[in-house]
Amino acid sequence: MTEAAGEPASARDEAETLRRAEALVFVEDLEAPEPDEDDRHHLAAVLRLGAGDEVVISDGRGGWRRCTVTVAPSQAPARTRPGRGRHEALGLAVAGPLRRSETPRPPITVGFAMQKGDRPEWTVQKLTELGVDVIVPFISERTVVRIDGPAARRRGERLRRVAREAASQSRRTVLPDVADPGPLRALPAELLVGSLLAEPGGGPLPPEVTAVLVGPEGGWSPGELALGKGLVGLGPGVLRAETAAVAAAVLLSARRSGVLG
Repeated sequence: MTEAAGEPASARDEAETLRRAEALVFVEDLEAPEPDEDDRHHLAAVLRLGAGDEVVISDGRGGWRRCTVTVAPSQAPARTRPGRGRHEALGLAVAGPLRRSETPRPPITVGFAMQKGDRPEWTVQKLTELGVDVIVPFISERTVVRIDGPAARRRGERLRRVAREAASQSRRTVLPDVADPGPLRALPAELLVGSLLAEPGGGPLPPEVTAVLVGPEGGWSPGELALGKGLVGLGPGVLRAETAAVAAAVLLSARRSGVLG
């Protein structure tokens, strides 16, 4: 991490600043921060922050800085229920220099076949917390969930909101790129060429591979396995789809950070 002005702070100091803050809020403008309605409500009504409390703001692209909470004098009528309208009065005042987190390299990608219910949301949440840069939900031949068109775009928006919330919780200043769900065979050519398929009995993760695709509960079809892509194993057992996606993220992240050598 680097500091835009003044003496550079150490990565340890900056990490501690992010952890110590009461919250991380994503805003459009780091010079004149304006939290959206949902964030105002979360800061005021959920976290119960007050004037002077410290938060961090980020643009989602690695830029961030410290801020303090401000609270304007209440204009609510005397009969207003206590606490109601507190979030409308909440603001943020810049309190520290602009800093920028270095984006980890190389970027890592995990694709996963869409599951039923809220499992995709859970999967995106965990992949975001683990530092995955590109998250690609897709529809494979054996995927039970079928979604396309406007419904796919709406689901993509929902998954991106989940990623934003997870990044805020985990103090991540670079938001992941979360794609709309789409057919496996329609994925970008570079992803199809450069990724491995997670499959029981597959080999170890090669050091040069930065993308793993995880199939549905029913597994890959013979046609998908015949695409000519390599296979990577994620453990001795048969994992649930969402567990396999998390395992892939852990392996890729550990490889990038040097934990796996």
